[in-house]
Amino acid sequence: MRGYRKVLVAVNGSLDVLKKGIELAQDEKTWVTVLKVIPSYDGDLNLTGIKNIGDVLDSGAEQALSGIAAAAKAEGALIKTRLEEGDVPRTIVDVAAEERCDLIILGAKQKKSWYERLLGDHVIEKVIQQAPCPVFIVGV
Repeated sequence: MRGYRKVLVAVNGSLDVLKKGIELAQDEKTWVTVLKVIPSYDGDLNLTGIKNIGDVLDSGAEQALSGIAAAAKAEGALIKTRLEEGDVPRTIVDVAAEERCDLIILGAKQKKSWYERLLGDHVIEKVIQQAPCPVFIVGV
């Protein structure tokens, strides 16, 4: 990881990408920003009988952030966490530009079925096309 001073690790459902990203970044004094993006909620807000609408709309993101912090602590790394809402690939690119990152680390499932590849959302491809810096893909 020579030459990279600011790394953005975008986590999806798995914390494996975080562990591998921290592992790669610990070789040198690298600032690590961990990003969790939740898609915008455009659905029907006719949710009667729900006590705390915020818990429903955040998709468990606060719980994910606490899991990220625990995983980083277990690896002995100091990280900055960010929770953003919006279009996933666009938000990753925007945060990387805003944070002036030298590298973006993303995770990809190693075994996808042909159906998943055909109908997938192609976040990785969109990030690679728009990223202001190199993108490193780790298998999870």
